[in-house]
Amino acid sequence: MENEILIRVAAFLGLFALFAVIEALVPRRRRVQSRARRWITNIGIVAIDQAALHLMALALPLLAVGAALDARHNGLGLFNLTDWPAWVEIVGAILILDFAIWAQHLIIHKVPLFWRFHRVHHADRDFDVTTALRFHPVEILASMLVKIGVVYLIGPAALAVILFEIILNGTAMFNHANIRLPQALDRVVRLVLVTPDMHRIHHSVHRAEHDSNYGFALSLWDRILGTYVAEPAEGHLDMTIGLKWQDDRPARLGWILALPFRRK
Repeated sequence: MENEILIRVAAFLGLFALFAVIEALVPRRRRVQSRARRWITNIGIVAIDQAALHLMALALPLLAVGAALDARHNGLGLFNLTDWPAWVEIVGAILILDFAIWAQHLIIHKVPLFWRFHRVHHADRDFDVTTALRFHPVEILASMLVKIGVVYLIGPAALAVILFEIILNGTAMFNHANIRLPQALDRVVRLVLVTPDMHRIHHSVHRAEHDSNYGFALSLWDRILGTYVAEPAEGHLDMTIGLKWQDDRPARLGWILALPFRRK
């Protein structure tokens, strides 16, 4: 769609800057590692991920938005077989795509091969806006393939896919941000959206806690399906984030990209 990339990049940069400023002003937790070192690594991973997606686009031109346009052109998918109002289609598509991401996240934690790659995300010893961007390129490419498959199954409008990806990126940066929300506000917001305090539990070193709160955007899937944990056992200020075995090595770009192939 016209100006799609410009809109998405502007939304991403604007929200990233907003959350980075807020977490600098009202941080929830004290940092364990140097921010400069971590940010160089985490942003470096983003650059590699984007390069991998561009290469995928050369071999498979129909990424998520392109898949939606192709499905519409060929009459494929649920929404292309119905005559529902546009707003119903957009809301329905966003809900289905968000549930698909939730389910994918749960499966990644349960299947050892997938978890090896997802550990790159969890190996961050601190928890801030850049943690939301820290995914191994193999996981990013696999996630895109899943998203393309779901798009073909449901046949959403391209606008719905663009809105979903903006919402997903924005909420992921929000709920990974090192932001201190007033408790009363957090309780209200997490009725709908995953908050930083809710998602931080998912990054605990304790297995029972990191196997919870899988949502990136909406909080309802964890509540409905029994994976919701309200508070960490050790409290937000004393809980340990990351993986039990880790040290400072995951802050190095080369080391963390090779993590899935290491024995740990």
